[in-house]
Amino acid sequence: MGPAEADSAAGGETSRRLFVYNGGFLTQRRIRRILALSGWQLRLGLPRPGTGGRGGDCVGVWGHAPTARRGEAVAARRKVGLVRIEDAFLRSLHPGRAGKSPPMGLLIDDMGVHFDSRQPSRLEHILARHGLDDTPLLERARAAMARMKDAHLSKYNAFDPTLADPLPGKPHVLVIDQTRGDASIRYAGARAATFREMLVAAQLENPGLPVLIKTHPESAAGHRPGHFGPEDESERVRLVTGPHSPWRLLESASAVYTVSSGMGFEAIIAGHRPRVFGQPFYAGWGLTQDENPLARRTRRLTRAQLFAAAMILYPTWYDPFRDELCEIETVLDNLEAEARAWREDRMGYVAAGMRLWKRAPLTRFYGSLRRPVFEDDPAHALERARRDSRRLMVWAGKATPAHFAPDVETLRIEDGFLRSRGLGAELTPPLSLVSDDLGIYYDPGRESRLEHLIAASPALPEYATRRAEALIARLTAARLSKYNLARAPLPDLPEGRRILVPGQVEDDASIRKGCTDIADNLALLEATRAANPDAVIIYKPHPDVEAGLRRGKIDATGTADFTAHEADPIALIEAVDEVWTMTSLLGFEALLRARPVTTLGAPFYAGWGLTRDLGAPPARRTARPTLAQLVHATLIAYPRYFDPVTGQPCPVEVVVDRLERGNLPRPGPANRALSKLQGLFASFAPLWR
Repeated sequence: MGPAEADSAAGGETSRRLFVYNGGFLTQRRIRRILALSGWQLRLGLPRPGTGGRGGDCVGVWGHAPTARRGEAVAARRKVGLVRIEDAFLRSLHPGRAGKSPPMGLLIDDMGVHFDSRQPSRLEHILARHGLDDTPLLERARAAMARMKDAHLSKYNAFDPTLADPLPGKPHVLVIDQTRGDASIRYAGARAATFREMLVAAQLENPGLPVLIKTHPESAAGHRPGHFGPEDESERVRLVTGPHSPWRLLESASAVYTVSSGMGFEAIIAGHRPRVFGQPFYAGWGLTQDENPLARRTRRLTRAQLFAAAMILYPTWYDPFRDELCEIETVLDNLEAEARAWREDRMGYVAAGMRLWKRAPLTRFYGSLRRPVFEDDPAHALERARRDSRRLMVWAGKATPAHFAPDVETLRIEDGFLRSRGLGAELTPPLSLVSDDLGIYYDPGRESRLEHLIAASPALPEYATRRAEALIARLTAARLSKYNLARAPLPDLPEGRRILVPGQVEDDASIRKGCTDIADNLALLEATRAANPDAVIIYKPHPDVEAGLRRGKIDATGTADFTAHEADPIALIEAVDEVWTMTSLLGFEALLRARPVTTLGAPFYAGWGLTRDLGAPPARRTARPTLAQLVHATLIAYPRYFDPVTGQPCPVEVVVDRLERGNLPRPGPANRALSKLQGLFASFAPLWR
């Protein structure tokens, strides 16, 4: 049952009772919730006999687990339907036996189970009989396949795509191991000896080529043994037990051998025609070389058709952030965010240059695997990073040459561009942060990771561009910005060609690093007026300055025609004809709303052909991305996002949801008092230098 059917079933009148005899159905909240949203009411006891038809009672069992026999017996005795349930093919970060990650979806099958070749499952029914010729469906399938490969997403995802190829530059044969005794082997018509036969065939059919045996993640973690071990290694055969990306291994393989592993399905997605020694769901459709073909599978399918059936039509996917059933695209968004956080954070961090109030948000963002160690002394921080094999992170504005060493990776940390509902200077926790291993986005004096992402963005796949276009539409419709403060209605503005000039915090690093001739608010206003003597100039003070927390207050009388105190920045952008700025993020937000932008400094969005640049953006910015490509780099690929509701890493779309609805924690009175004190000290800082 796919999400569309499940939404209908969950409407109430068609909800069905599902009787279960396995405690896991009752103790695992995620499974209970997906079943409930799919229209199933979990029950104990005995189902009403003879109600196995549509709308009647059913018995639910977990695949062919040992406990399934109880349910099978009850269903047969009571003459009711039997529903077999399994994890979906994109399950989670860790294997289920690790007990750390609930599934992102379920396979709810009223005909069989996908790995049991003795009788057709609902998936096989779809593969054999569904038209699978709908153009939008197949386009979605192709895009999702590309996304899985590009983001290195698999059934389990606690692996590191940056690990070096085990045999760099050498063609090899990939043999895929599975856990010993797994039901997917027995019910696919195979046995333990089949794995020995497969390994022999891989060597005989590929003379002279090295053979890599990919160990199952559960075996590598010590949960269940596999079929191969160190005793099987030789000069030609080697085990791969480390957290390597399946996609990297498939990319460099010249041939793939499997019994019934889900990685065999991924091999098809990667463009292989794997040699299959069992009878998994993906065998028999013309995309595999089958040692034991199933006579009833005669249809010939494309990769996109196979994927559409197995990953779009068959599973029931779940979105934990919105607590609703969803489509595969949302699952890919969520899983990519979770996998990115694990892959970046698994080694842990030493954090330097972090104010006390920032430490708790940083720990939530980056410390779910290993809590950051806070050490302000640069030498001690570097030494601790070396000793513990951690990376060093330093708040970008506090970074000095003493924080960098050739043998330690140092990241600069800053707020993201969709930050919060409230000012950072008021100590509102951020919803997004950026970590940059090259520089930092506001410093044009050196390349940053964001600059690299923007430069590469013209080569983005179509699915990524479409995602960015959808994000732009949502941001503009919801009128969201960096801080999203509650503002009074916009006052009447003078008529004429209106130019918005956003004020900035004058000692902000983006001005110190990115401005030369024009480097303060009054000079910006005067330059704008000089170039536009007949325009209506509207000056908007920076919210941190208006709140008395940062420097930059000026008297705009006589230069600006109107000063928009505490005005909604998005309403102002929508009410003007263009924006002139030094380096303000408001310039980027104006681009999202199709307003011409003139820059007098060198912000990250200048120099790419999307702005009129009177400052001096780096000459190295020669790429010409579209607006959507710039947005993908800036708001999707560069920042990390954190959902304070679930306490989990999340994609940007979830943060947009939270900002739209406003259901976010707010800083208390102690935070506000501390922020005022912080602003007071900042105002006196020049006297102490």
